[in-house]
Amino acid sequence: MKTRFYTGLLFCLLAFQSIIAQEIDEDYNAKIKEYTTDPRFLPSSILDVVDHPDIPSPKTHFGQIIGSPGIMHGTKEIYAYYQLLAEKSPHLSMQQVETTEEGRAIYMVVIGGDDSMNRLDHYKNQMAKLSDPRITDSDQAEAIIADAKPVYYLNGGMHSTEMGSPEMLMELAYRLITSEDKAIEYIRENLIVLINPVSEPDGRDKQVDWYHRYSKARTDWDDNFPRSTPYWGKYVFHDNNRDGLQVSQAITKGIFKIFFDWHPLVMLDLHESVPLLYISTGTGPYNEQVDPITIGEWQIMANSDIASLAAQGMPGAFTWAFYDGWWPGYGIWVANNHNSNGRFYETFGNAGANTYMRDLSNARYAGDPATSREWYRPDPPTQKVYWSARNNINYMQAGVLASLTYAAHNGEQLLKNFYQKGVNSIQKGKTEGPKSFVIPRDQKDPAMAAYLVNQLRAQKIEVHQAISGDKEGDYVILLDQPYRNLAVNLLTEQNYPKEAKFPPYDDIAWTLGYLYGVEVEKSDSVAYDTKDLKIVSEDAVYKGEIAGSGNNYFLDYQAQNTVLPALYWLKSENNKSEVHVIENEFITGSDTLGFGSFYFKGISQKQADYIASNFGLDLIRGSEQPSSDDVHAVTLPKVAIYHTWFNTQDEGWSRYTFEQRGIPYTSIDKDDLKAGGLRAKFDVILVPRARGNGADFIHGVTTEFGPMPFTKTDEFPSHGFPDSSSDITGGPGFLGIENLKKFVEEGGLIITLDNSTNMVAETGIVRNLESYSASGLFHPGSVVTVKVKQSESPVLYGFPETFPIFRGNGPLYRVDLKDRDMMLLQYGTKPLKDEIEYSGPIMGMPDQEVKEKEKPESGKDAPYVRSGMVRNEQTIIGQGTIFNLPVGKGNVLAFTFDPLHRYLNHHDAPLVWNALINWNHLR
Repeated sequence: MKTRFYTGLLFCLLAFQSIIAQEIDEDYNAKIKEYTTDPRFLPSSILDVVDHPDIPSPKTHFGQIIGSPGIMHGTKEIYAYYQLLAEKSPHLSMQQVETTEEGRAIYMVVIGGDDSMNRLDHYKNQMAKLSDPRITDSDQAEAIIADAKPVYYLNGGMHSTEMGSPEMLMELAYRLITSEDKAIEYIRENLIVLINPVSEPDGRDKQVDWYHRYSKARTDWDDNFPRSTPYWGKYVFHDNNRDGLQVSQAITKGIFKIFFDWHPLVMLDLHESVPLLYISTGTGPYNEQVDPITIGEWQIMANSDIASLAAQGMPGAFTWAFYDGWWPGYGIWVANNHNSNGRFYETFGNAGANTYMRDLSNARYAGDPATSREWYRPDPPTQKVYWSARNNINYMQAGVLASLTYAAHNGEQLLKNFYQKGVNSIQKGKTEGPKSFVIPRDQKDPAMAAYLVNQLRAQKIEVHQAISGDKEGDYVILLDQPYRNLAVNLLTEQNYPKEAKFPPYDDIAWTLGYLYGVEVEKSDSVAYDTKDLKIVSEDAVYKGEIAGSGNNYFLDYQAQNTVLPALYWLKSENNKSEVHVIENEFITGSDTLGFGSFYFKGISQKQADYIASNFGLDLIRGSEQPSSDDVHAVTLPKVAIYHTWFNTQDEGWSRYTFEQRGIPYTSIDKDDLKAGGLRAKFDVILVPRARGNGADFIHGVTTEFGPMPFTKTDEFPSHGFPDSSSDITGGPGFLGIENLKKFVEEGGLIITLDNSTNMVAETGIVRNLESYSASGLFHPGSVVTVKVKQSESPVLYGFPETFPIFRGNGPLYRVDLKDRDMMLLQYGTKPLKDEIEYSGPIMGMPDQEVKEKEKPESGKDAPYVRSGMVRNEQTIIGQGTIFNLPVGKGNVLAFTFDPLHRYLNHHDAPLVWNALINWNHLR
């Protein structure tokens, strides 16, 4: 006993001497104080940065402290610093987890004490065991919890203009591996901290170059200068945080890999927007499928963080009054969707390292001024704040340290909660409905059914397939599994409460069956014997079949997503082949093909086999041949996708969709419109959704700040991609608009999506489309019913009379009654009042027989809202969804919704594909 006592005493003395001996970098401290604009913004927890003899601090390495005015680091500098820390310290390691679309690495940094770093695989495995209560019973879980170390994941640099977190995380990492302060040591020994230093490296480098090229010279915040580079990632701008359901971009794949490798108990995403520090809980309504334990964790951790900042005298920290907690598609929601805890901060950022006077007098959140004292904001900021980059670093780091401290001291409870959420999910799958979902074998678009299976598997939802019996080939999702809640969330309708006090933060519906055009059956039982089911362990692939006999090949068209790519492939392989669209019903053998179906002429069996196998299309062989009067030939168009320089968000999604589908296109901008000669180059110009109005489209980015090149140079190497311009200010001007009008008059097709329809209507390219304001309409992103108005239109080939689409808030348009044949599709199933035939008496005419109103076959009209919520829906029902407007020899096809929304509503996309296939047959 004495030996143990003296050994323990000696250890304590050595530790104490180590603490005494550890030097503080007083110059670093002095610089922090100098760059912090107010003592109230200076928490004690971020002072006392160590002057380590072997491990270089940011100041030692870069020559300046983090948060220095005018200093922002690109990814090469950031990654090099972490690599140096990994070489110098046993408490930090670094590994690549993903590669971006532009070829930059996405890294994960791991920080922990000696035991953690020596046994990382062990602790990772412990978390994996806790994630699935089916393989870990309660007794085993108790033992694992006693042994496991909580994992906490910090995500930085998602939104590129929110520039502080990649800087702060470097200082935090240095602090966590060098400081012998008791609080830091406790974190290091009792947590494993994961850091994604820059989750969007492509955008980070573009934005750092933009800062140094342009906005670093700005002295006033409210000068309307564009502080964001026009592009972040290759495809996706701010929506890179809206990819959690699609899992399409490298940023999301990196986040998902980190999560599923480690199963962190908490994920904290570091953002910047509102003053001075928002700690997420949300106003609600909360997503109905989030376990109440997680919601409780949001509250207690947020209030713990606020209390910690308040104890350090820091004003302006608040919770509740920003965001809602409904949409499950944020990148960080991989945690909330999988029994962990996803949180985020919004600190007050200046989109760089400048110091600005910021006016908060007009800022309001949840109806309250940002400067008012509320239960959720006990110490508000003043109406004006002189704000620096270092202030932002201080708030962000103090909040993170508070949150890490909470997790380190409450790790056992967080581990228990994590395990219990899995137990709850499995139990609900056993005792509550539904018990299962079935994706039947027979689908209109079987390739999309396979895609749905793969999307579920990307979320780690288990899917089985029936391998025998009369239901062979069906996919089955049994709900007694740890991620049952997410499966229910993705596959059932959303019911957003109409009485919600505050507007939703994002889309409010995401039912994947509707969005993908796949039939999904919900069941309160399991109609399959487990011996007839086999778990799907690799990506599902639908290989089409070829039935029948004869020399001709046909495709029964049901608006399958892969038809247009197949046509482009065929033309590249066999230029002599012909493809015809059948305009009337056609019978071949025992098959009756609906109008819009395809007749292939001059293709080989090998090519037909390839189309069936690689594009998931079922072909029919027949000896009959449709007459030339019943078909029109497909001439595949040369397509351009137009982008503005003031808003590239949705244009990026359109480019991504085209590339994923294998549809060739050319990207064009204002300079191409001004140059003219468009009809000689293109057949179709697609104008994706872009915020703003006709004036914005004409004039673009204000020329007040021009010229502003976005070109690659030695000094700014990340610029000039995915497009470049010698001057991004200005728009196409009236000359460009005239050239665009000339393009359509000469026989081209312009397709406008959602808000971009403003452009053709307000600039006079079309004259018979006028704006319609639906009084009181509130239409956040929901799945709604539409009805065909012009069934013979090729745009609607393959679609039934009524079907669901996805629509958010956006402009509405209408045409006069005499032009109503230009309205191809309408919202809802009831006609507009002026379309209801008058049935009363007519003076000068014999009395008419009053006809009884026909009832719909189902006995009632299909509901307008399928999933989500719309207020005052009666004001949109009957209004136009798509307009086909003749202009000269060509057409403008105007959508009042976005059928290419975030690579998510795949069921709607064939409306665009139909337009491309039949671009010169839309009259």
